[in-house]
Amino acid sequence: MSDTTRRKAQEDLAMVEEVTSVVLPEPAPANAVVPLEEADAGVSAEINRRMAELDMGDTNSIVSFGSRAQAELQTISQAMLQDVRNKDVGPAGDSLRNMVSTIRGFSVSELDVRRDRSWWEKLLGRAAPFAQFTARFEQVQGQIDRVTDELLSHEHKLLKDIKSLDLLYDKTLAFYNELALYIAAGEAKIAELDKTTIPAKEAEVQAAPEQAQVMKAQELRDLRAARDDLERRVHDLKLTRQVTMQSLPSIRLVQENDKSLVTKINSTLVNTVPLWETQLAQAVTIQRSVEAAHAVRDANDLTNELLTANAKNLRDSNRVIREEMERGVFDIEAVKQANADLIATINESLQIADEGKARRSAAETELKKMEAELRDTLSSAKARKTGLGDTAGTAVPGA
Repeated sequence: MSDTTRRKAQEDLAMVEEVTSVVLPEPAPANAVVPLEEADAGVSAEINRRMAELDMGDTNSIVSFGSRAQAELQTISQAMLQDVRNKDVGPAGDSLRNMVSTIRGFSVSELDVRRDRSWWEKLLGRAAPFAQFTARFEQVQGQIDRVTDELLSHEHKLLKDIKSLDLLYDKTLAFYNELALYIAAGEAKIAELDKTTIPAKEAEVQAAPEQAQVMKAQELRDLRAARDDLERRVHDLKLTRQVTMQSLPSIRLVQENDKSLVTKINSTLVNTVPLWETQLAQAVTIQRSVEAAHAVRDANDLTNELLTANAKNLRDSNRVIREEMERGVFDIEAVKQANADLIATINESLQIADEGKARRSAAETELKKMEAELRDTLSSAKARKTGLGDTAGTAVPGA
């Protein structure tokens, strides 16, 4: 809320307290109309003065009987209506509801500035949560300023209406009492017509010459018609008085409602709106603190992660280095394995040599055998060629 609006609301507080502290009297108009013969001297004079306004020969006088009493009331009513028409006046209750809707529209869930934007928000290029929250706060603040200005305007108009309704009530009550005088005057005039004027006119008709009786009879008929018109007019005035009596408590009810609404508006401007603004400002400040706390926590978490990771890396590297430092130039297991492999190689070489030697000896025997077989085969082929071969091998050597 702007400083100007707040200052005006504080200035109006005294006026509001003055208006709302006044106890409005309940209307208690008399229902009975005092007849002329029962009225005191002052009231009788007023009734006679209004009776003098009647001219039974003038129809307009009868139709407009009592209208003058309503002229001032109509002037006041039309001035109030004209004031309403000349100003853009919205219901103050709507402004209060708009204020509540504006505050309720400020969602607390938007305070979660660490939430990730959805793919839809990223696609539309929406701002990050905290930026969006801050923009929303500024929008709400602008709406509060606009609505508070409207409420202040409504408050001024309602204060003016309360005073205008006081004047309207007084004039309506005066009109109500004035109608009683006109009703009494009309009834007195009707009684006078019934008891005196009409009988006298009937006597004139009877006493008139024959050639004048037609005119006198028409005058009598016109008088009776005027009397009936006056009776209907008095009946209308009675109905109007009844409606006027009903409007008196209605005016008081409207005033009481306006007083309650003025009190509510001023309380909203002086107390509620600053409280809302304080809470909203606290919400932004708290969220900024939370955001800073999250940043500090992230930094601490990173520091702890680095310390833990460095300690683990130091332990692993120290173990590798120390193991390498404690190892000999050759591992005993490697030497042992190499020695076993060497022995196995030597044994395998000896075995292979022995096997080779045996194979060579067997091959040599086979070669000798093959050589003998080849020699014998060649000898056999030579004997056949000399003819000595048929008996070769059959003769007994030395026989």
